[in-house]
Amino acid sequence: MSKHPFEHFNLDSSLIDAVKDLNFNKPTQIQNRVIPKIIKQTNLIGQSQTGTGKSHAFLLPLMQLINPEVQEPQSIVVAPTRELAQQLFDVAQQLARFKQDVNVKLFIGGTDIERDRQRAKQQPQLVIGTPTRINDLARNGELHVHLASYLVIDEADLMIDLGLIEDVDHVAARLSSEAHIAVFSATIPKSLHPFLNKYLENPDYVEINNKSQNKKNIEFYLIPTKGDSKVTKTLKLIDILNPYLCIIFCNSRENADALAEELTKEGIKVGMIHGGLTPRERKQQMKRIRNLDYQYVIASDLASRGIDIEGVSHVINFDVPHELDFFTHRVGRTGRGQYKGIAITLYSPDEDENVMLIEEKGYHFTNVDVKNGELKEIKAHNKRHTRKKQDDHLTQQVKHKVKRNNKKKVKPGYKKKFKKELEELKRQERKQYSKKQRRINKKKK
Repeated sequence: MSKHPFEHFNLDSSLIDAVKDLNFNKPTQIQNRVIPKIIKQTNLIGQSQTGTGKSHAFLLPLMQLINPEVQEPQSIVVAPTRELAQQLFDVAQQLARFKQDVNVKLFIGGTDIERDRQRAKQQPQLVIGTPTRINDLARNGELHVHLASYLVIDEADLMIDLGLIEDVDHVAARLSSEAHIAVFSATIPKSLHPFLNKYLENPDYVEINNKSQNKKNIEFYLIPTKGDSKVTKTLKLIDILNPYLCIIFCNSRENADALAEELTKEGIKVGMIHGGLTPRERKQQMKRIRNLDYQYVIASDLASRGIDIEGVSHVINFDVPHELDFFTHRVGRTGRGQYKGIAITLYSPDEDENVMLIEEKGYHFTNVDVKNGELKEIKAHNKRHTRKKQDDHLTQQVKHKVKRNNKKKVKPGYKKKFKKELEELKRQERKQYSKKQRRINKKKK
């Protein structure tokens, strides 16, 4: 009988059973590279985008390292948002069902701290949570963080953005000098370097980065909104799409609220996820989203980083993100695992430059528009820019040939005459270029 692909990591048979239960047929790229390193207990920096199988890349080996007979914290995983911490806890719980006598506990903000203090009396072997709550419990001696031999920091760049890195620092400072740290981040901003230099001596570095960012199971579409408002274009899309679940991303909670109001007026039931909701409202919304109460969910970039929603078939970028890394995080919500996904980006003329920057990062769009109730392919948005670039180059090439009037006094009609001569020279250059190309083509034949 052939071995299961995960068996080459020398995982316990119970964890192999857990992997089989998940229907994982083979390790992802990051799992192949990270699992052996954490099992060897090395310091590690892992850079990868969302949807690469990162959670299991560190939770499987952490489970492998846990000794069920030792009733003290052995590993700690910190995440920047409650939702992400909850998701990691759910993954760990699934693994713990197979590896018996492993106690996993979740400690997050927005919950009763007195209850957490009572829960911490029975020390878990695997601690998962948000850094502020874990730090609060550790500072008062209720959670024995200092005994852990491994700390995993997930979404470290978001820790920076949300101002949580100081709490992470306090947690890391409690560890013994023999403990190891793994840091996972989609990007490694300069503001993260002081923390990395402070705690990670000679870390192994794992980067998962494809030159072409397009995932084979996601279709990327680009739709212009010139002549239509973005709300009108979104309504046209809703008329023709029939998603299992679609997330519509906005750049701000104000835009998200305004869009939700417009869609609700049209009788469209929408969910909402953004930083303006209270913890209780966010929890209620997430429950309704997971129960498929909504077909459309309007979200800010919080959802692109800290929330994993299953079954997202479509993503619509109502706004082109200001932070271009967020484009990757947003579209990564769909096309996960073996599922297909569609990512649609609406753009107005003033967002054209950002779209080109996204393309430079390796994304390739199909340019389409909504016509007669269908998505129809149109000319690429950058054709005009390419023509303009070529024309600018030609202008620089020939304008020295036009006799300039360098005198301070300019004769009436001089600028018009200069422009006319310039255009004539450019026309002649194009004509000569065409003749030259014809001669080259004849020789080839």
